Amino acid sequence: MSDSTPLGEFLRARREALKPQDVGLPEHGRRRVPGLRREEVAMLAGVSSDYYMRLEQGRESSPSSQVVDAVADALHLDQEAVDHLRRLTRAPQEHRALPAGHDRVNPQLLQLLDSWADTPAFVLGPALDLLAHNAVAAALHSGFQRFDNLARMVFVDPTGRDFYQDWERAAQSCDAELRAAYGYDPQSPRITAVVATLSAQSPEFAELWARHDVKGKTRQTKNLKHAQVGDLQIQFSAFTVNDAPHQQLVVYQAEPASPTAAAFAELRSRIDNRRAEREQHVAEWTPEPTHQP
Repeated sequence: MSDSTPLGEFLRARREALKPQDVGLPEHGRRRVPGLRREEVAMLAGVSSDYYMRLEQGRESSPSSQVVDAVADALHLDQEAVDHLRRLTRAPQEHRALPAGHDRVNPQLLQLLDSWADTPAFVLGPALDLLAHNAVAAALHSGFQRFDNLARMVFVDPTGRDFYQDWERAAQSCDAELRAAYGYDPQSPRITAVVATLSAQSPEFAELWARHDVKGKTRQTKNLKHAQVGDLQIQFSAFTVNDAPHQQLVVYQAEPASPTAAAFAELRSRIDNRRAEREQHVAEWTPEPTHQP
């Protein structure tokens, strides 16, 4: 095996992110490598330096659960990073590839999205592709070139820098979510393609991706700026779709009677007005009579 396996890359990145003082080790003189040395991680984990080296080089890809836990403790991984590490230690045949039709959204879920008239909601695939959305979600993101993939919108679309008021946090979150999805299926062609495109087009993404941070979507506050309705403070929640485990339902909510709630209502009103104008235009249009020969 090569020395660029997903497991080896993850271990190396997390080792290099730590300093000796982070793990209670003294730092003597100038160090030739960033972060901890391999032998230091091996000592903290209670394994031989040669064994840990084989892990990073991809020559040992199936460590025991006890070794995984010991290495995770040595690297000070949080629970999500530990779960990611465990997924990476599975044999390639144990990774569950995305099933056929994974990008299709259940019709009942589509009806649910449409029933939320003033609440932006959308469905994400594992590569952060927008698989479905309701009208107000489209209106909320109308300033973007395309409402197609959240990672592309954050890192590549010029609108992203203004739309996400805390752009750095949005970028870090997006990268970490994509990394988490990668851990479930490192061979996914779609995730590979998205990562390759973003790495080529965004130096910020390439730098974040090399850090191997892992974080799934959680309930958080987002501060957004819409060109037409102004500043928005939203609470977003992400839910796993039971009949499509690789999909997430994301819902943006506003505090009742808040300026953000009023802004969502304004977006909905604009949608209704445009629809009414189109219907009126169709009703008023009369085709020219057809001349029979």
